[in-house]
Amino acid sequence: MQTKFIAGAIAIAFAAVGPSVASAQEVIKIGHVGPISGPQAHLGKDEENGANMAVADLNAKGIKIGGKPVKFELVLEDDGADPKQGTTVAQKLVDAKVNGVVGHLNSGTTVPASRIYYNAGIPQVSPASTNPVYTKQKFNTTFRVVANDSKLGGTLGKYAVEKLGAKKIAVIDDRTAYGMGVATEFVKGAKGAQIVDKQFTNDKATDFNAILTSIKAKNPDLVFFGGMDAVGGPLLRQMKALGIKAKFMGGDGVCTDALPRLAGTAAADGVVYCAEAGGVPPELQKNMDDFRARYKKQYNQEVQLYAPYVYDSVMTLAQAMQDANSADPKKYLPFLKKVKYQGVTGLITFDEFGDINNGSLTLFTYKGGKKTKMEVLK
Repeated sequence: MQTKFIAGAIAIAFAAVGPSVASAQEVIKIGHVGPISGPQAHLGKDEENGANMAVADLNAKGIKIGGKPVKFELVLEDDGADPKQGTTVAQKLVDAKVNGVVGHLNSGTTVPASRIYYNAGIPQVSPASTNPVYTKQKFNTTFRVVANDSKLGGTLGKYAVEKLGAKKIAVIDDRTAYGMGVATEFVKGAKGAQIVDKQFTNDKATDFNAILTSIKAKNPDLVFFGGMDAVGGPLLRQMKALGIKAKFMGGDGVCTDALPRLAGTAAADGVVYCAEAGGVPPELQKNMDDFRARYKKQYNQEVQLYAPYVYDSVMTLAQAMQDANSADPKKYLPFLKKVKYQGVTGLITFDEFGDINNGSLTLFTYKGGKKTKMEVLK
């Protein structure tokens, strides 16, 4: 009798927990890495916000993969825009057995981290890193959803000469993989202009008096800076203080809503020109506007730079998983290579290297202290 009672109790217990076990959601972990600390923290947090929006939207859809309901979770890491820290947190994500990675922000952290993800067989989609080296390493796990420096820097160089009429140009870079890369490509594109000076600083510098004094003596009509807004803003302030009246141009690293705050009155109308490594044509502008409105409502601030591209990066990984009917990196990686995802930032498909096909650029200037769109270039 006792034996029957125990057996019956066990059966009842299994019956009670059985349905919940059977319906338990599979957790799909998406790693996100960016500089959440340090001078670029505003950009890293912007990206993290975009990732959170994507995961919330995915979970609201009640997606099933392999016939089972799934729940997407973010595993967040901070690389501080530091290459050494970037590889450390990359290994943490591998150890956490994430299903995919979105990041990093900076080329200087993305490139060394990419080898760690490649060795682990984990797909990595960068929403922001533009150095061509990233996708030219022949790693089958590397992808990006923005145009690279060859297009970004080259287009800016051509625009500086042909549209802004620059004849004497000084170039400064911050010695990072991104800064040097975009500056190099800018010089290649600035055919017909004289490069009167080349200087460099670092990504944590605050005093530019020596290099700007040298540049002032060359009397350039345009200064190009390869680096991020945390350095570009103070650099622009000191240019004005020294009486350098040249136009200021930079890549996506300086092309932020925060630049006027960092540069003050030095970011006057018609002084600063920059480009984002991405952009949408007029027919897709409503999608982007809607995203920005949602973002502002949720976070009570404007998109800084790459939140929409992070959002699309997460969604692209999820699309490949659904196409493959599996979140196993080995199984969905081949589907990521041929994915087609119509995102907030446009249609995402990849070439043989993992670069986005037909990547676009958006040119901006600043008017009344506001970042102002000029045109989208394919």
